Amino acid sequence: MTHSVDVSDKENSKTIISKYLQGQFSEHLGSGVYGGLWVGTDSDIPNTNGIRNDVVTALKKIDIPVLRWPGGFFADNYHWYEGIGPFEKRRRIINSSWGGKLETNAFGTHEYFELCRQLGCESYININFSSGSIKEMADWLEYMTAPAGSMADLRSKSGHPEPWNLHFLGIGNESWGGGGHMTPEFYSDRYKLWQSFVRQYNDKPFYKIGVGPNIDDFHWTDTVMKNAYEYMDGLSLHHYGLTDIWDNKGDAVEFQPKEWNSLLYSIQKMDYFITEHVKRMHRYDQNNRVKLIVDEWGDWLRAQAGTNPNFLRQQNTIRDAVMAATTLNIFAKHADSVYMANIAQMVNVLQSMILTKGSQMILTPTYYIFDMYKHHQDAQLLSAYSDNGDPLNYTISKKNNHYIISICNTNYEQSQNISIKFANKLGTPDYAKQLHADALNAHNTFDDPDNVKLKPFKDYSISMNNLKVNLADKSVITLAIPIIGDEL
Repeated sequence: MTHSVDVSDKENSKTIISKYLQGQFSEHLGSGVYGGLWVGTDSDIPNTNGIRNDVVTALKKIDIPVLRWPGGFFADNYHWYEGIGPFEKRRRIINSSWGGKLETNAFGTHEYFELCRQLGCESYININFSSGSIKEMADWLEYMTAPAGSMADLRSKSGHPEPWNLHFLGIGNESWGGGGHMTPEFYSDRYKLWQSFVRQYNDKPFYKIGVGPNIDDFHWTDTVMKNAYEYMDGLSLHHYGLTDIWDNKGDAVEFQPKEWNSLLYSIQKMDYFITEHVKRMHRYDQNNRVKLIVDEWGDWLRAQAGTNPNFLRQQNTIRDAVMAATTLNIFAKHADSVYMANIAQMVNVLQSMILTKGSQMILTPTYYIFDMYKHHQDAQLLSAYSDNGDPLNYTISKKNNHYIISICNTNYEQSQNISIKFANKLGTPDYAKQLHADALNAHNTFDDPDNVKLKPFKDYSISMNNLKVNLADKSVITLAIPIIGDEL
């Protein structure tokens, strides 16, 4: 069967695929920060100001636009003043959020912004809305962004005279659950109070993000939007892909074909959740000013055997790559309403880009999806499609006089053909990559780090303004094709 797509009449689309849809998330959880990102200045692992060089070099290649920190669940136990000043004077605590691990607070505000500087990305701080206070939040914002004053003096004494640029601000995390078990009425009233003390110290206003629903809790969205939408810029949504129920997560590597299908079904629910929550958001925000922020998403599977289950370390296969591409295509489909998304998580936790073991590092199949999809960042959306009954989903965009085409074949047994018609004559692709593997559970290991990686893609043909592509089973491709001449 050949799938046909015609985008020739969509050249005037005004929808932009926000670069922030490819955001990342790093929480103080397992080795997500310590060992994965931060090794300390006295480590034998090559580092710059305590942050490991190999991980930063790899992450810079995928053009990370924004990094959410310090949580997540951990954010509501985090007190920023314990993580500044000389390392030897910082308070050591037990990370009661995730497995009782000793938290040294060696990685704090200064280290986070140094990481963002090295990555060349923007910052997204999630403040402590549960065990913290309004004053603690206000002091932290002043510490980070004020050019002068007592908090700025303290920041300067701690080694950074100039204020940092902070744009994205999350006020709470999963307040319906572990972040406080609040009702939407209570949360929205409290949110309005707290956001009133978000002081502005520069010309760039904070992008304030309120806590959104627990997957399909439409009452939460309806209530929070009704009571507080005027005071926020974004509303968060969290959804993780599961192979079964929450308490019976499937294995990340040793799985049966039916678990491929069940995970895909779970992942594709993202389309439904976005549609239904946005519908309710628009009841109150008819101008579509408040955007949906999917700041936690990805596959949540059983922790890797032999590791602390509370550290959420899991392997990453070609299946995860297909799920990531499918999700990014869903985000593109809703690019007029979804402004930012942050996969969980960047290193060593859940569906990560990178796995580390001591001084070793490997790239996961999901890393390569982000490497391909970075070409869509801030591109003009022409078409995006994802449907439960169709094995193909895709994103087609236009950027820098190129058509960017990313297509995912979710079928693990059969190849698929697709024909795409454009408005303009097509040149020869100057980027054509494929991610594919023969085995359902193909993955990279420290002994075989290149088992799954990007390879040149050649199974396509171009005739004038028509592109035909044959996709192998369980594969993802991206093409960047120059636009030649005027519309045909």
